[in-house]
Amino acid sequence: MAEEAKEKLLEAEEVRQRIAALRKSVAEMADYIRISERRQTLEALEAEQAGPDFWNNQAKARDVIAKTNAERAYVQPFDALSKAVEDAGVMMELAEMEEGPAQQAALADTIAECGRADEFFAKLRMQSLLGGRFDACNVFVKLHAGQGGTESCDWVQMLYRMYQRYAESQGWKVEEYDSQPGEEAGLKDVYFRIEGSYAFGMMKAERGIHRLVRISPFDANKRRQTSFASVETVAEINEEIEVEIKDEDLRVDTYRSGGAGGQHVNKTDSAVRLTHLPTGIVVACQKERSQHMNKEKAMNMLKAQLYEYYEDQKKAEMDRFYGKKSENGWGSQIRSYVFCPYTMVKDLRTQYETSDVNGVMDGHLAPFIEAWLQQQAVKSS
Repeated sequence: MAEEAKEKLLEAEEVRQRIAALRKSVAEMADYIRISERRQTLEALEAEQAGPDFWNNQAKARDVIAKTNAERAYVQPFDALSKAVEDAGVMMELAEMEEGPAQQAALADTIAECGRADEFFAKLRMQSLLGGRFDACNVFVKLHAGQGGTESCDWVQMLYRMYQRYAESQGWKVEEYDSQPGEEAGLKDVYFRIEGSYAFGMMKAERGIHRLVRISPFDANKRRQTSFASVETVAEINEEIEVEIKDEDLRVDTYRSGGAGGQHVNKTDSAVRLTHLPTGIVVACQKERSQHMNKEKAMNMLKAQLYEYYEDQKKAEMDRFYGKKSENGWGSQIRSYVFCPYTMVKDLRTQYETSDVNGVMDGHLAPFIEAWLQQQAVKSS
């Protein structure tokens, strides 16, 4: 009995120390993310939204809403973190007043609340690494099948599901714009938009070539196959960023949207494909029933891709004179997903790896993204 009592005392002391460490982390985080300044900014933006003339300028209104969401993405998790730590402290006080099974139950509740606090702290810690100009923006994503035929098309489908799961875990919205099915299975290409606070800031870590190694389900001989798929990410820029698109530089094609058929099949050419002739950039959207709406969404995606294209040109020109500053570029293999003969997902840039392949494919990407953001922060410091 004496040993059991000693173990309970040690457990209680460990919980007290954990709460103390969380309180210290909250205080440090408040300074690091400048929470007082963010509260003031959020209040000012919310007051602006409440004005009677707020929607007179819709472009400006959308920009204000985006800024409001970006600030709220810091303030709300911080408040939730503070409350979770405060609640854990209260629960610990109650646990110390109890005895026997009641005390153990109270300690278990306290530990669970500390776990919730850890989750909020991890989210804020990742966001604190995001300070780029467009990090708070929504993101356009394109997945494209590479070498590997049907295997690569299936790999694109798997990656698409992975990013949908990741977006869901972040509370983001995924909107598919266009897709091209593979000949036998999967997808050759898929364009989609992710809407949510700091979607681009986090998803930019995924840009590059993703490699899959597994026993092929399409091979009767059950041989191991290697497949590749590329991931492109561009920020959805706001109206303040001007990107000139001349009418003579743009080719507009319309076609019928794909569908399952039956009474809901689209009988009009509502889908839109835009080709920017000078750069060869092609975007498409077939999500909406209206051709006008599809064209508007495609234009937004084209503007974002053109902005990225011109920025990449500037960087390439600078590299000619001052040397290449980034070793990670489009076309580089960034991550390997191995299903056989062993299980491992490894990021080749940061060397972060895990054996939990199924977890990663279910959208557990946060450790990979955080490791890459930390690496970038060190490089830029």
